[in-house]
Amino acid sequence: MTLISLASSSAVAADGSFLREFAETRRYLAGRPVNPLVTADGTSVLFLRATAKAPEQTLFELDVATGQVRELLTPEAVLNGAAETLTAAEKAELERKRVSARGFTSYQLSKDGSKTLLALSGRLYVVERASGKVTPLKTGSGAALDPRFSPDGASVAYVRDNDVRVVDLKKNVEKQVTKGGTELNPNGLAEFVAQEEMSRFSGFWFSPDSKSMAYAHVDNGPVERLRVSDPLHPEKEPDLFSYPRAGTPNAKVSLLVTPVGGGKAVAVRWNQSDFPYLATVRWSNGPLTILVQNREQTRQQLLAVDDKTGHSRLLLEEADEAWLNLNQEFPAWLKDGSGFFWGTEQNGGPEVQLRGKGGALEATWVKPEAGYGDLVGFDEAGRTLYFTGGPDPTQSTVWRVKEGGAPEKVKTDVEGPAVQTAKLSDDGALLVVTSTSVALMPRTTVLKVDGSKVGVLPSVAVEPSLPLNIEFRQVGDQKFNAAVIRPNGFKAGTRYPVVLEVYGGPGHQEVLQVKRENLVLQWLADQGFIVVKVDGRGTPRRGRDFERAIKSDFATLTVVDQLKGLKALAHDVPEMDLARVGVYGWSFGGYLAALLTLSRGDDIKSGVAGAPVVDWHDYDTHYTERYLGVPPAAEKAYEVSSLLTYVPRSRRPLLIIHGTADDNVYFMHTLKLSDAMFRAGKPHQVLPLSNFTHMVPEPQVTERLWERIAQHFKDTL
Repeated sequence: MTLISLASSSAVAADGSFLREFAETRRYLAGRPVNPLVTADGTSVLFLRATAKAPEQTLFELDVATGQVRELLTPEAVLNGAAETLTAAEKAELERKRVSARGFTSYQLSKDGSKTLLALSGRLYVVERASGKVTPLKTGSGAALDPRFSPDGASVAYVRDNDVRVVDLKKNVEKQVTKGGTELNPNGLAEFVAQEEMSRFSGFWFSPDSKSMAYAHVDNGPVERLRVSDPLHPEKEPDLFSYPRAGTPNAKVSLLVTPVGGGKAVAVRWNQSDFPYLATVRWSNGPLTILVQNREQTRQQLLAVDDKTGHSRLLLEEADEAWLNLNQEFPAWLKDGSGFFWGTEQNGGPEVQLRGKGGALEATWVKPEAGYGDLVGFDEAGRTLYFTGGPDPTQSTVWRVKEGGAPEKVKTDVEGPAVQTAKLSDDGALLVVTSTSVALMPRTTVLKVDGSKVGVLPSVAVEPSLPLNIEFRQVGDQKFNAAVIRPNGFKAGTRYPVVLEVYGGPGHQEVLQVKRENLVLQWLADQGFIVVKVDGRGTPRRGRDFERAIKSDFATLTVVDQLKGLKALAHDVPEMDLARVGVYGWSFGGYLAALLTLSRGDDIKSGVAGAPVVDWHDYDTHYTERYLGVPPAAEKAYEVSSLLTYVPRSRRPLLIIHGTADDNVYFMHTLKLSDAMFRAGKPHQVLPLSNFTHMVPEPQVTERLWERIAQHFKDTL
C-alpha cells in the first residue's frame, strides 16, 4: 500500500475555479517543454513550448554549456500575422497522433544538427541554427505531409498531392519522386490502420546513403468509405474516410524502392497472401527491413530486403496463439550493421534480445522480469542499453543495462515513484528525462548519464494548487493495482458515494503514480465522492498471460475484475458506499462504463460513457480482430462483447457523450446504442459534442463536460 496525501486536514472541496483553470491550461500541460531533441554534437537541446493558456507552440533552444535558453522561431514570425490553416489531411494526421497543439506541432534536426525543419499551415521551413536564417521551401500548392530530412541533410522529402516529392536545399526546387498517386491510391502515406493502430505514421523511407527511397503504395479501393458530416452545418460537404470495419476488406499495401534521382521502381516481394499487414519498415544502418503480419496477428515475419532486386529473406518468425503486440522501436540496428536489438514476448513478458545480422539470437539484454517498457537508446561505445520501465507497473523509470549485466536504475533528479520518458544523445553522454509523479507535473531535465544535472528545460506552465489525496494499493487474489482518491476534507467514518473510473482495455493503464492524470479526478472526488480505479486483466505490464486473458471476450473478465477490485477496496476503505456506485470512462473506457451500467445493475447505479464502442463490428480491423478474431468465424466473440447484447438487462441511468465528428469511434456507435435503448424503453441520455472528434481540446467544452459528468453523478448517486 502506498498513501500519498498532499492535502491539509482543513482543505475544502474545490470550486469552479479549478475546473476553469484546468480547461484553460489544457490540463495544466500548456507551457511545458515537449519534444526535446539533443543536437548531434551534444551542445544544445531543442524543444517546443506554448504559453500557459494557448495551444500555439514555439521553437526554443537550450545551450548545454551555459544553460541559457533562446527563442529560435515563432509561428507568428513565419505567418506574418496570417491565421494558421490546416487541411483535412493535416487534421487527420494530428488526430491519429493525438496532438491537440497548434503552431509548430513537430520538428526535425538534420543529422549534423545544423538545420531544423518545421511545418506550419501546410508549408515547410528550414532554419539555419547558427544564423537563424529561415528559408520557406518551394513545395508548390497543397499541404506537405510527413516531412523529413534526407540522411545526408541535403534535401527534404514529403508527400504532396498523394505522391512523394523532394526539395534540394541548395536549389530550393521541388522534384517528384513517385508518380500516379491519387486520393484513393496514395504513394508514401500510411493507411488508416497503420496510423491508428500500428503506430506507423510514415509511408516512405530514405536509404542510409540518401540515394534511394522505399515507399508504400496504398490501394484503398476495397475499403469502405465512411462519411463524417457536421450536423450544425448541413450545407458543408462531409469528410470522406477509408475506414475498414472488422471483417471487411483492408487496404492493399505494397512496398517499392526507387532511386530518388529518377529510375525504375522495384517491388518488394514477400508472402502477402499470408502476411498482408506491412507493420514496420526500417532502413537505417542495416538492410531495408520489414515486419509483416497475418490478418489475425498471430504470426509475423521479420524480413531483410535486397533493395536492388526486391527479394526478401527471413530473419526471424514469431507466433502467439492469442495475438502479437507491435513495438515500433524494433528492430533497432547497430550502427555497424552487425546485428539488431529485437523486442519479444515469447518468454512470458517483454524482453530485449540482441540478434546477429542473420537473425540468430546472440544474447538477452533485458529479461522479462525487468519490466521493460520503452527503448531509450543504446550507447555503442559503452555497450549500454537504456530503457524505461521497472518491476512496478504503476511507475516507469529510466534503467540501463551493460552487456552481460543486470539492469540498474539511473539516478535522476526525481526521488521516489515516478513515470519517466527519456532520450539518449547520439554520443551516449546525455539523457533528456521528462518526469512526473504524484507531487510533480511533467518536468524535463538534461542530465549526464552519471545522474548529474546539466539543466532544466524552463516551463511557463501554471502549476495546479489543488491538493492530491490519493492512495495506491494491490487488491484481490490477482493483486490488481488500484488507486483510491478521497475528497479533500475527507471525514473518516462518513459514507461517500463512489465513482469507478475505468479504461480496462489492452495497451493502457489507469493506475499510475502521477499527478497529471489524477487531478481532474481529485476535483470530481471533491464534489463529494470517493473515486477509485483498478487495472484488471487485459492491461499491460503484468506479463503475457495477464494481458491476453481477455482474448475473444471483452465483456466477461473486464467486468469481473473491475467489480472484484471495487469490492476489495471497499473492504479496506469502509467509507466507500457500495450501494451508490457510478462508473465513468472514455473510448474503451466508455465501452466498459456502459457495459458495467447495462449488465451489472445490482452493483452499478449509474454510468457515464464517453465515445464508447458499441458494436465491435463497427470498429477497425487491426485493433478489433487482434483481440476478438476475424468475422464471421469469430461471431460469438463479437456477440458477447457487443453492448447491444446487454441492453435488455439495463435498468440504470446512463449518460452517453460523443463527438459528432469522431473519425475513430464514429458517432454511429452512440446512435446505435441510443436507438436500441429507446426502443427497449431503457433510461439514458445522449450529449452530442458538436463537430468534436475523439479528443476534446477546447477549454470551454472541457469545463462544461466535467461539470455535466459531476452533475450526472450528483443526480443519480
